[in-house]
Amino acid sequence: MPTSFNQSVIEEFRANDGKVGGPFEGGDLLLLTTTGAKSGEEHTVPLGYLRVGGLLLVIGSAAGAPRHPAWYHNLLAHPLVRVELGTETFEAIAVPAEGTRRDRLFEQVARVEPGYADYQNRTTRLLPVVALERPGLEPGEGPGKVTHLADKLLEVHTWLRAQLRHVVAEVDAHFAARADRTGPGDPPTPGLGLQIRQHCLAFCQSLEFHHAGEDAHVFPALARHHPHLAAALDRLRDEHRTVARLQGELVALLADIGGADPVRFRAELNRMARELTAHLDYEEESLIPVLAEIPFPPAPPAADAAGTATA
Repeated sequence: MPTSFNQSVIEEFRANDGKVGGPFEGGDLLLLTTTGAKSGEEHTVPLGYLRVGGLLLVIGSAAGAPRHPAWYHNLLAHPLVRVELGTETFEAIAVPAEGTRRDRLFEQVARVEPGYADYQNRTTRLLPVVALERPGLEPGEGPGKVTHLADKLLEVHTWLRAQLRHVVAEVDAHFAARADRTGPGDPPTPGLGLQIRQHCLAFCQSLEFHHAGEDAHVFPALARHHPHLAAALDRLRDEHRTVARLQGELVALLADIGGADPVRFRAELNRMARELTAHLDYEEESLIPVLAEIPFPPAPPAADAAGTATA
């Protein structure tokens, strides 16, 4: 099967530290990997990017086609994406801009790259402006250098707590904005926005992945080697199920972003925050002493005298 144009660009990008020739030579290009909205499979596309006011932006132009590109539909379903930029690869949360913010950013984009204005003029749809946000930790957060599994658990938990705080802060800011818009003659109260939706969905999907890994791999291994942890592991599994149920209720509310009830969403988010915080605290209290004895990353298997790896 012949290599597609996109695939040839991807291969050239990866082989040359992010540099490509042909029509993209000298341009600002990144690779965006999304998870298929329906298939669940990874898809990588080369995209032009711009930096505006400290934001890393990509535009869902599709050269002015009447429909949004597939990668945009994917990131709405799965906001966590992978970005390859030059020699760097990192995870990001894809957040489409809305309303006046989107219009302001697009105006700045079009001043730098007028071609995007031409694409907008070719179609009646509003071209999405998507910020690729790196959800890192603040300096001093987390365990620092990871040398054993306890460090890794603390690193993941610190990231989850930080993202949860971020979502809660956005919801609080949303309610403050709602309060400012009350009164005679004011516009209708806004519903939940895409920014909250994307951050909350990314957080929920990351948490689901983390708990699935613990249930499938970490907890069974601990149960085999540390039988005294049986009661704690049973409790942690039960808490996973409780948190998963609350996550599901939040995600269901986010499915209809225009009709989501912000008051109910805030109540459900606060409920999940309380349950999850208590769960993370108990997990650290119960498991860190044991996990501190397990090196991370795991050491490679030892080789015997003939050079064969041994378990």
